[in-house]
Amino acid sequence: MAGKGDAARRYFGTDGIRGRANTKPMTAEVALRVGLAAGRFFMSADDRRHLVVIGKDTRLSGYMIEPALVAGFASVGMDVRTFGPIPTPGVAMMTRSMRADLGVMISASHNDFADNGIKLFGPDGYKLSDEIELKIEALMDQDLSEGLAAPDRLGRVKRIDDAQARYVEIAKKAFPKRLSLKGLRIAVDCANGAAYKVAPTTLYELGAEVFSVGVAPNGMNINQACGSTHPQTLIEAVKTYRADIGIALDGDADRLIVVDETGQIVDGDQIMALIALDWAAHGLLAGGGVVATVMSNLGLERRLAAEGLSLERTKVGDRYVMERMREGGFNLGGEQSGHLILHDHATTGDGLMAALQVLAVLVDSGKPMSELARQFEPVPQRLENVRYSAGKPLESDRVKAAIAAGEAALNGSGRVLVRPSGTEKLIRVMAEGDDAGLVRQVVSDIAEAVRTAG
Repeated sequence: MAGKGDAARRYFGTDGIRGRANTKPMTAEVALRVGLAAGRFFMSADDRRHLVVIGKDTRLSGYMIEPALVAGFASVGMDVRTFGPIPTPGVAMMTRSMRADLGVMISASHNDFADNGIKLFGPDGYKLSDEIELKIEALMDQDLSEGLAAPDRLGRVKRIDDAQARYVEIAKKAFPKRLSLKGLRIAVDCANGAAYKVAPTTLYELGAEVFSVGVAPNGMNINQACGSTHPQTLIEAVKTYRADIGIALDGDADRLIVVDETGQIVDGDQIMALIALDWAAHGLLAGGGVVATVMSNLGLERRLAAEGLSLERTKVGDRYVMERMREGGFNLGGEQSGHLILHDHATTGDGLMAALQVLAVLVDSGKPMSELARQFEPVPQRLENVRYSAGKPLESDRVKAAIAAGEAALNGSGRVLVRPSGTEKLIRVMAEGDDAGLVRQVVSDIAEAVRTAG
């Protein structure tokens, strides 16, 4: 869910601005206004030159959104550096590395090519807070002609050709120097997205034998039957190439799903457990535990607790995970979907960085991935999305009663989570517990109450 001030939001959602390309809010006009407004917001009163860096994934509409953003920023006097296709975490890193005032990523992450989005990063490389996004929104709806720069103060625009190479070098440093991937067969699915060059290059330069799929973007095939949201392509590649492990990223490479050598999928919760327990054993885990969202499986919480480690939960959204990590001094967090944040190495989710930590455990242990994949037994979990057309179903007495009844039925042996979608008219009903049949019934009862609310 989005954070404070949700009711007032017109453009920004749970992860920047997102929508169908060439349809409001994802139009060239809105992108221009983002550049004008965000540029004005991050332009300080001093006389120095100000800088914004912009990366994108491989969507066709990126060629429409990028120039509009560039025009907006240059119009208010900000210098602009464009990277071309680069992972979202690469933009966050380069924002800090180049001492930019602002970083922008043009991507709709795991959505299909018809969607696109705009994510903003502050000078520290972290996603902007809800409060700053709301201030930028307020500026977007104003007459922005007053903030335009004089002709001799317009921003200068340049392309940075070595941005991908810089990211590769930063990523390689996240892999322990004492280890090598030599002799390892790795299948990697780059989703025809932002990492189609950098991920295979990084793995190859660390010594692996790399078999790449999803590395032929054409502007319209990003996430199309490939990547972390369509793991069957990677499963087939693992079997075809007899790989020791498979790595699937999404369109902007901030998400990771792993496949073991038998073709079994390893989700974000299992990956978090694997990395957390390894780091704890080596004295590298900070904060005494892991930060995850309300969607992470109860089995993860129990497994960590058995080792004396905590699991702190936030609302859904990797930036809320990051906020809690910074507050509590944690260096590992993430989401079941595969957004994994390694705070020692990155300021946002990074699929490639997370994959390198999994590979480090794989190499160091000498075990096959199938032995490492099952760090805990997942508790039966069920999720149902219920669409509604109007009203506020969660305020219905009938829905409240159904939720209370479900919690009572689970009687402390599970959880009920009912929340609205941040982007659609959907109510997400989730329950988990040791009794799979009871979990199904609880979800079914609450979902029916939502459908008939009103």
